[in-house]
Amino acid sequence: MDGLLEFKTEDGAQVVVEAVDEETGARLVSRGDGPAQAARTFEGALEGVRAAAESALRVFRDGVLRPDSVELEFGVRLSAEAGAVIAKGTAEGHLVVKLHWSPGRTSPADAARTADGEAAGRS
Repeated sequence: MDGLLEFKTEDGAQVVVEAVDEETGARLVSRGDGPAQAARTFEGALEGVRAAAESALRVFRDGVLRPDSVELEFGVRLSAEAGAVIAKGTAEGHLVVKLHWSPGRTSPADAARTADGEAAGRS
């Protein structure tokens, strides 16, 4: 059964979340009736998710696609020991990526294809 897990933020605020049981056999333990205390700050727990998001943004912003905007959705599970873990929504990890372009905007890949086609037509 899931329990409550309390994280402290770097400025001292409390964040209580519903946490899933650890798969390694560890169990959430609390003193009294309150939630279990996390081993990290809330920000520290989310650091790995931020690094994953930064890396994914680099992949989708660089290169030929160059979308106007990138939207990333991570399913995140909070754990007392591991912090934030990208949760699985299916048999794989949960990550949804949406790329958006403005109407009428030509992508760099389209511009390159058009330029190649025009150059071929002139020869």
